[in-house]
Amino acid sequence: MEQSPTTQKQLMMITWEERQQQQHQLQPNAQRVIKNSSSSDMISYYGSADSWLAASRDDDMVEEEGTPRSALSIFRANEEEIERRKMEVREKVFAQLGRAEQESKRLAEIRQEVEVMADPTRKEVAVVRRRIDAINRELRPLGQSCVKKEKEYKEAVEAFNEKNKEKAQLVSKLVELISESERLRMKKLEDLNKMIDTLR
Repeated sequence: MEQSPTTQKQLMMITWEERQQQQHQLQPNAQRVIKNSSSSDMISYYGSADSWLAASRDDDMVEEEGTPRSALSIFRANEEEIERRKMEVREKVFAQLGRAEQESKRLAEIRQEVEVMADPTRKEVAVVRRRIDAINRELRPLGQSCVKKEKEYKEAVEAFNEKNKEKAQLVSKLVELISESERLRMKKLEDLNKMIDTLR
């Protein structure tokens, strides 16, 4: 009677679990034999173990012949695909970590270069700054003198304008007085002429 694919897979899994249990049972026995046996006993044990593994492989071949090859092929292909993808992801992760480490090192180098970077014109800059400071010290009293002179100049201009105004007033007064003097003298002369005319 032909078995269904599900039943065949279950049988295959049961067979695989039995082989795993046999291998787990064999390992403790092997450890006890290694601890309690001499070199010749160990060789004898490993020889018998190899014989058992060979027989197990023969049993596997027989079981594989009894199961559909397509199911085993699909199972193995899926396992290989999973392993391949795991390797791809692992390689990508390692590559990304490598790039991040390189970038981090490069950034650290750039930061160090920036911190220790010296100004190529620092000597010239220092000379110019000292000269500017000296000129500032010279400008301070000159500025004070300018303020003082400007104040004196304003006072002198005000005094000049005041005197000039006073002069203009005096000149005007002088012209007025001269005009009045001329008028009075002309009148006096006219009066004298009239008096002379009356004496004739």
